Amino acid sequence: MSETPAGTPADAAAPTAALDPITVQVIANVLLSIADEVGLALRRASYSTNIKERADCSTALFDRHGRLVAQAEHIPIHMGSMAGAVRRLTAPERLATLRPGDVYITNDPYSGGGTHLPDITMVAPVFTGDRLIGFTANIAHHSDVGGHVPGSNSGDSTSIFMEGLRIPLVRFATDGRVNQDIADFVLLNSRLPEERRGDLLAQTSALRLGADRFVELTGKYGIDTVEAACAELLAHAERRLRVAVGALPDGTYTALDHLDADGPGREPIAVAVAVTVAGESITLDFTGTGPEAVVAVNVVRSALEATVYYALKAALDPEIPANGGFFDAVGITAPLGCLVNPREPAPVAARTDACQRVADVVFAALAQAVPEIPAGSHSSITYVNFSGLGEPFYVYPEVIAGGSGAGPDLDGLDAVQVHVTNSSNLPVEALEAEYPLLVERYELVRDSGGAGHRRGGLAVRRDVRVLSAEGAEFSAHADRQSIGPHGSRGGADGTPGRFTVLRTDGSREILPGGRVSGVRLGEGDVMRVDSPGAGGYGDPHTRDPELVRLDVVDERVSPEAARDHYGVVLTAGHIVDRAATDALRTRD
Repeated sequence: MSETPAGTPADAAAPTAALDPITVQVIANVLLSIADEVGLALRRASYSTNIKERADCSTALFDRHGRLVAQAEHIPIHMGSMAGAVRRLTAPERLATLRPGDVYITNDPYSGGGTHLPDITMVAPVFTGDRLIGFTANIAHHSDVGGHVPGSNSGDSTSIFMEGLRIPLVRFATDGRVNQDIADFVLLNSRLPEERRGDLLAQTSALRLGADRFVELTGKYGIDTVEAACAELLAHAERRLRVAVGALPDGTYTALDHLDADGPGREPIAVAVAVTVAGESITLDFTGTGPEAVVAVNVVRSALEATVYYALKAALDPEIPANGGFFDAVGITAPLGCLVNPREPAPVAARTDACQRVADVVFAALAQAVPEIPAGSHSSITYVNFSGLGEPFYVYPEVIAGGSGAGPDLDGLDAVQVHVTNSSNLPVEALEAEYPLLVERYELVRDSGGAGHRRGGLAVRRDVRVLSAEGAEFSAHADRQSIGPHGSRGGADGTPGRFTVLRTDGSREILPGGRVSGVRLGEGDVMRVDSPGAGGYGDPHTRDPELVRLDVVDERVSPEAARDHYGVVLTAGHIVDRAATDALRTRD
């Protein structure tokens, strides 16, 4: 399945030249506000900290042809799951069966359009009378859907059957009523059934809100006007991408990067892309990417598409409207059986680590034509999961932020999520109130950002102590544990990440690689999580010595790194020794 998705349906509404452009923009803003409101409603109604606090969820609206017309500014990778599910619902054999009050549910990457099993997608067709006018969709990362580890999200699974319950695209609700048999089936397969019940009902209620708002919009402006406006918005997005592509020099731009090895004694996994620009057309060919991995970093088609669309929008025109209008303007090829187009039942739980590397290589290729593209970011999900071994049982998932890459004009940002993920951190106050855990350290990691004319963003260190007498179990998936994020145009690489267990007896254990499960922690043990930093941009010896001095004062850079990496000599009082600095930089 390496072909580009089918184009716009033949019966789709065409852009209407006579449509008032102000009305089009008003409708666009209303659509986005509906998606945002649905997202807020989902968070406020949810039970789990992962949704209500960390906002690991997304919402979107689609037209009746299944085209994305508005996505809230949540998590880019989630677009793949929602679009994949809606694409299947608009297939002719399904389209005729849709009824008002239906709610569909799925999480399966191979049959339901999902990208990994903890992300449960729900979709509701929206009707006015008997007329289908669109779809409202949301997705939420559930804290547990079964599988071989609590949290259902370890990086070391070797088959999707180890990763949890697979839900095909089925009706969760009919005529507005939840199908209890389906709900019970899902709840039975979670270690936290009551939490799942609350989150699933929150998703269902949010969909109804979205449907009500969609109907209100068409009631105010008329169905035909809204459909024409949506068609114009989609066409506008495609035009903007084609204009941005047309501004690039024709040619083929290639890039190669690697994921950490998928097992002891194995080589890092190549991620390769060739981006070809011809006029206003752009295609991305991932031939040369390594074979599907033994462990769970494989990327199904819907996740690959979402990553590519994000990267092109971010690199070429961030102001392109948040809809699917430009998707058909992009060609994507990936050989079957490779890391980014695996065969069932390849494991996919940690697919986001590979998606981050896909974004990295797309940016690296485009940087040959767009020098403003920043250096490499931490580009690792750094997912951690603590679960209880006694009562009450709990599952605490978290994604730890890291540094973003420096650009030609700005230092990288510290402690941020990048690329395909955009979830919040879990505030320490909420974490400690919900779980028998204590956050003893939460800080930036000095010297983790790559040196450069502009410094790379800093990594995060988070120390979590286990308080319960029964202890805890720890699982994780992360990348950039052996290969740090790349610097650009003479900038240095950022530091890799690391997991370290600090035992109560004073011993330290560095976990092998970033994909682990079933690590037992005793009462009082501390799990130290260091995320990766980010790459620097440009020659470090051209950085203003005063900026280096301020970095040392702010404890972002050590005095030793200031001297060794930037060629800046500071006195004991953190004053730049100009003569020594000039001499050192000249000598180096």
